[in-house]
Amino acid sequence: MRTKLMAFVLGCALVLGVAGHSFAAEKLIIYTSMKESLIGKLSDEFVKQHPGMAVDYQSAGAGKLMAKIAAERESGKILADVIWTSEVPDFYKMKADGMLEPYNSSMLKEVLNPFDDHDGSFTAARLGTLGIGYNTKHIKTAPTAWSDLTNPEFKGAFGIANPALSGTSYMSVALLVKQFGWEFFEKLHANGARIGKGSGQVIDDTASGDLVASLAVDYIINDKIQKGAPMALAYPPEMLVVPSPVAILKKTPNMEAAKKFVDFLLSKEAQAIIASEGTLPVRTDVTVPEKFNLPSADEAMKRAIKVNYLDMIAEKEATVKKFTDIMQGKK
Repeated sequence: MRTKLMAFVLGCALVLGVAGHSFAAEKLIIYTSMKESLIGKLSDEFVKQHPGMAVDYQSAGAGKLMAKIAAERESGKILADVIWTSEVPDFYKMKADGMLEPYNSSMLKEVLNPFDDHDGSFTAARLGTLGIGYNTKHIKTAPTAWSDLTNPEFKGAFGIANPALSGTSYMSVALLVKQFGWEFFEKLHANGARIGKGSGQVIDDTASGDLVASLAVDYIINDKIQKGAPMALAYPPEMLVVPSPVAILKKTPNMEAAKKFVDFLLSKEAQAIIASEGTLPVRTDVTVPEKFNLPSADEAMKRAIKVNYLDMIAEKEATVKKFTDIMQGKK
């Protein structure tokens, strides 16, 4: 009888304990285009610092995430609490559509801010950079200028992701046009430059030797290099810097948890994790490991080609068409 009573008591305690834990845990849902290794480490550290919270994230391309959010919005309920991608125009559109909850983190005074019109609707949590990724078996001397891509050693073998399919590529094209004009792309076409499907694909083709160089996203190529690919990344003086904003979706039932995540993402601990993945933090008191050969965050900001994001959004269709016409040899 005593044994049955003890079992009953323990069973009740277990059920109550589980129920109590489930009730206490606050679940934060994050949609992000950051790679699994990065968001996984950040989520683990966030939960470690906030034991009463749980994190569920979906890591996918920004286009897929925005389509998911659009479908959820249409159905009447957006499931995500936080959105973090590298497609800056998406954040301006969500802001214009009244989908974002402004939040000015107490950490703002400690981080670099690439947005002149920052109002708390979204905040840069990472500084992505693009440079010239090249295959060291085929290119022996590192390129030092964007114009080097028109030299004979790159003929027919430089790749750039299609800006109609890749938001990061579109931003890069728009920045290079702003800096050098369409003549730069006319010269690239004359030298046989090729259009690839995505940012990862052109880097894969460069690693295999199908291309000798490509317009390369820092963390993608650095991951390849760390795994032994015969590649290197060169940065001309005029840098392509693409911020990765984080924002809170309006009307989230987990508002306080979402704010805590944004605070955490801008903290020194989280930014150190970001730097360890081969991309730039937004804090100047966090350094990127030397093995990645990246410039410092503040140097990148100083060298970055300046951009007006609203103009970039308005001009996207025309810019993509012009780029495509030039690269396909159309008049």
